[in-house]
Amino acid sequence: MSAKPHAPDSPDDLDPLVRAAEAALMRALVDPDQALRAGRVIIESARRHHCPEAEAMGLRTIALAARELGDLEKAEQYLREALAVRDAPPHRIAQARLSLVSVRTERGHPLQALRLAALAWAYLGPLDRAKLDTQRAVALARLGRYQEAIASCDRALMALVTAPGTIDDRRFLAGGLLNRGLVHAYRGDWDASMRDLTACLQISQFAGLWHLARLAAANLPFLAVRRGDIAGAFRHYREAEETLFGYPERLASMRADFAGALLAAHLPGEAGTMLRMAVPDLEASAALAALADARLKLAQVELLTGDAHRARQVAEQAAAELAAQDRVSWLPLAKEVVLRSRLILEPVTPELVAELITCADELEDAFAHRAGAALRLAAAEAALSVDDHPTASAQLARLTRHVERRDRWMPAGTRLTTLASEPQARQLAQASEIPVPVRQHALALQAALQEDVAGAFRAVREGLAEVSGRVEAFEDPSLRAHAARAGERLAAYGLELAVRDGCPREVFEWAERWRAVAAPAHACALVDPERVRAELGRAALVEYVADGDALLAVLLSEDRLVLRRLGPLRPVLDTIVRLRHTLRRNSGRADVEEAAAELERLVLRPFAAELADRPLVVVPVGALHTVPWGALPSLRERPVSVAAGAAAWMRARTARTARSGGPPRVVAAAGPSLTHAQSEVEHVLACHPGGRQVAGRVGPVLEALGTADIVHLAAHGAFHARSPLVSGITLEDGQLMAYDLLDVSRSAGLVVLSACNAGMSRAPVEGAPLGLPGTFLAKGSACVVAGMVPVEDETARAVMSTFHELLAAGRPPDVALAMAAAKADETGFVCFGAGDQPFC
Repeated sequence: MSAKPHAPDSPDDLDPLVRAAEAALMRALVDPDQALRAGRVIIESARRHHCPEAEAMGLRTIALAARELGDLEKAEQYLREALAVRDAPPHRIAQARLSLVSVRTERGHPLQALRLAALAWAYLGPLDRAKLDTQRAVALARLGRYQEAIASCDRALMALVTAPGTIDDRRFLAGGLLNRGLVHAYRGDWDASMRDLTACLQISQFAGLWHLARLAAANLPFLAVRRGDIAGAFRHYREAEETLFGYPERLASMRADFAGALLAAHLPGEAGTMLRMAVPDLEASAALAALADARLKLAQVELLTGDAHRARQVAEQAAAELAAQDRVSWLPLAKEVVLRSRLILEPVTPELVAELITCADELEDAFAHRAGAALRLAAAEAALSVDDHPTASAQLARLTRHVERRDRWMPAGTRLTTLASEPQARQLAQASEIPVPVRQHALALQAALQEDVAGAFRAVREGLAEVSGRVEAFEDPSLRAHAARAGERLAAYGLELAVRDGCPREVFEWAERWRAVAAPAHACALVDPERVRAELGRAALVEYVADGDALLAVLLSEDRLVLRRLGPLRPVLDTIVRLRHTLRRNSGRADVEEAAAELERLVLRPFAAELADRPLVVVPVGALHTVPWGALPSLRERPVSVAAGAAAWMRARTARTARSGGPPRVVAAAGPSLTHAQSEVEHVLACHPGGRQVAGRVGPVLEALGTADIVHLAAHGAFHARSPLVSGITLEDGQLMAYDLLDVSRSAGLVVLSACNAGMSRAPVEGAPLGLPGTFLAKGSACVVAGMVPVEDETARAVMSTFHELLAAGRPPDVALAMAAAKADETGFVCFGAGDQPFC
C-alpha cells in the first residue's frame, strides 16, 4: 500500500515535549545560538521520556541552527542522526530529509539531494511539499537545470503565499523568493531577480528573520554589478560584509557570488580579491558546491591576471570537485582554463590543438556556440603556430560559414526555415550566435592566410566598428564585457598586423585603437598624429607597444614619427622589478643609479637623439605602468607626463583648457597617522590665497572633488596590484577607494596625492591602466600627481611644498614636479595626464 502524506496534528493535540521541540525549531531561524541550547535539552528529555518524535525534532533543531551558523558538516551529522531515530513518525523523518536536501546540495551533491527529495515527498503534506520544492530548486540550479528550478519555485510560492503564516511558513516563502531570484540572476533576468530579492527582503524584515534578510541584502552587490552599477555594488558589499560578520560561510558565499559578477564585468583583479577571501572559509565550512564554483572562478581570474601556472592548478582542482559532484556540464569550463594555461606554459603541439578543438565542441554542446567560439579561434591560431593550415582553415570556416549568405541574402525578419532546410537553418542559427569580434577575427585570419593584408585590416576595422556600435546596446553588462574582451583581442590582432607591416603611422593608429578597447574608461575618439604633433609643440610623445615577447615604441615629435624595436621584454621587466626593489628598500644610491641607468638604456636610449632635452609624454604598456620615470637619469629634471594614450592625453588637455577663468579654487585635506600632514596642508594653502581646508573624511573630500579646481590630499595610500579599484587613500573615517570615485560627476582639474604608492598601477587588463590616478583622469581630471614608491613623510612634505610654490608662481605641474623633485632629490612622484599647462 502506498504511503499517505501525514496531516500534522494541531498544537493542542501535541505532546508538551513535541510542542517545545516545535518552538525550538522556530528559534533556529531567528536565534540559532539559543536554538542549539534548547535542542540539546529537548534531545536529552526526549531520550529520557522515550519520545522519538521530539528526539528527531531536537536533532533537526540543532542541525538547522548549525546550518544557520555556517557549519554544514555538523548540520548533516545531526540530520542523519534524526533520520536514524527509531520509531520516529514518518513525516518527521521526511522533514529531516527536507532539511538535508539543501545541506547535501551545498556540500556538493545536488543529485543525491534530489534523490532525498524524492524519498521525502510521499510522507509530506501539501505545505511541506511546497517547502521541499524551494529546496529542490537549489539542487536543480546547481545542476544547471534553471527552467526546472524556476518551475519548482513557482509551485512552492503558489502554496506558501496562502499558508497560515507561521514563522516557518514565512521563512520558506522568503527563502523561495530568494532562491527564485538567484535563478533569475543566473539566467540574466535582472529585473525579475531584483523583484524577488526585494520581496524576500521585505518579508524577512517583517517576520524578524534577520538572517534571511541579510542573505537577500548580500545578493545586492552581485545584482548591482550585473546591472552595471559598480560603485553601488561595492557600497552594497561593504554593508553586507558588516551584516554577515560572524557567519563565515554565508559571507564567503556572498563574496564568491560577487566575484562572479565582477569577473563577468571584466574586473578580474577585484574578483580575485573576493575569491581569495572566500575560498578558505568555504573549505572550512565544507560548502563544497559553492567551493567548486569559487575555485573555477578563481582559476579564470588567475589566467586573466597572468598566472597561468596557478590557473592550471586551480582549474584541475575545480574539475575534480565538479566531477565528484556529478556536475559534468561545468567540466568544459574548467578544461578550457587548463588548456589555455597550457597554451601559455607549453610549446604548442598537434595533440594540444586537437584537445582545444574537442573542448570547443564540448562548450558548444553544454552551453552555446558563443561559449565555444573564442576557444575555437584559439585552436585555429594554435594550429597556425604549428603550420597545420588545413586544421586552422577548418576551424576558421566553422566561425565564418554562412557569413556572406546571411549578410547578402537574408531579408530582415525572415524566418530561417523559409530559406533553408532544417539542418541548414540550424547551422545558420548557430553561426548567428558567434560573437561579431570572434567572427571578424576569424575573417581577418583567413584573409591573412591568403596574403590579403588589406582584407585582414578591413575585417578588423569592420569588427571594431560593429563592436563600438553594439556594445552599449547590450542591456546585460556581462555581455558588454564579453564583447569588449573579444574586441580587445581583435584590436590586438590589428596591432599585430600593423607591427608586421612596419609602418610607424599604422602602428601608432592601431596602438591607439587597442588602448581604446582595452581601457574603455579612457576611450575617446581616435586622433590624427598631426593633431597630436600640433599639441605637443616642442615636446615628444613615446607610445610603447608589446609585440609578443618584444617591446616596440613609436616616437612622435614636431618633426618625427619613428618606430623602433627596442628588444625583448624580459630584461625590461626584470630591470623594472630591480629598480622598484632598490627604491622601496631605500638601497644605496649606487644600486638605484645602476638599475635606473639600465632601464633607461633599454627603453629610452634608442630615442636619445630624437628626444634631446624635449619635455616628454609617456604612454606605457604592461609593467611600464609601474615605472617611477623620474628616477631615470635623463629624466631627473625633465618635465614628464604619463598618459593612458595619445587620445587620452589630448582629452586631458582639452579638459584643462575648458576650465573657467579666475584664480583656481584650492582645497586640501590631511589624513591620519601622517607626521607632517597638517603642516603640509597649511603650507599648501599658504601658497594659494583663498584656498581652504576640509576635514580628512570621505564625504567632504568627495564633495571637494566635485567643486574645486585643485585638490591636495596629504595621506597614506594603499595600492592593490591585483585589484586597482580597491586601491585607496586612508582618511579619518576609512578609505577613499577608487571605486568610490565611479559615482562622482566630475573630478578636480588637478589632484595631488601626497601618498606613497597611490600612483601605482599594473597592466591594463582591468581597463584602468593608470591605477588610482587613472580613475581621477577618467572622471575628468586633467592632471594627477601621485607617488609611485614609498616616500618618507618629511621628504614628501619638502617636495609638495616646493611643488605648490612653483605651481602658484605659474609653472605647469610637470615642470613644477620636476624642479621640486630635483631640489629634494626624490624621484618617487609622477605626473599623470596632461601636466604641461599652468593652473595658476
